[in-house]
Amino acid sequence: MNAESDERDGVAAPAEPAPATGDTAPSGAGEVTQGVTKEDRELGSRAPGFIKASRALHLSWQVGVFVVGLAVVVAGIIMLPLPGPGWLVIFGGMAIWATEFVWAQLVLRWTRRKVTEAAQRALDPKVRRRNIALTVIGLVIIAVLVGIYVWKFGIVMPWKIRE
Repeated sequence: MNAESDERDGVAAPAEPAPATGDTAPSGAGEVTQGVTKEDRELGSRAPGFIKASRALHLSWQVGVFVVGLAVVVAGIIMLPLPGPGWLVIFGGMAIWATEFVWAQLVLRWTRRKVTEAAQRALDPKVRRRNIALTVIGLVIIAVLVGIYVWKFGIVMPWKIRE
């Protein structure tokens, strides 16, 4: 990012990038590339330099990215009750927005952090045992309820086989 476009967008440009120390990030913090984790990447537009050089072109680029991201997010929302990978498509639309908008980048960072934390908690043996026990109890309750229903009403097919 050049300083001129940063000042125009109201974001102060860093004077000098921090030197890469080669230190690795703590577990779960993201990939490390030349000492900078994914989490530490600069926020802001990832549009090519020639687009950022012209204010009108950059604004039209942002509108285009917003419209495409909105279309993908709306398609994901439509897929939630219908067959299809609704949440995956919604996060795909957020990723499209994150190429241009800081707020979407922050939302994706927060989501990635929460998913990583949940995955780490799920790997804890105590949590796994608890989850397995709750699943077994839930399946036993469902089996008992289905058994009571069949005992009381019998197995009734929704179609008429005898006719």
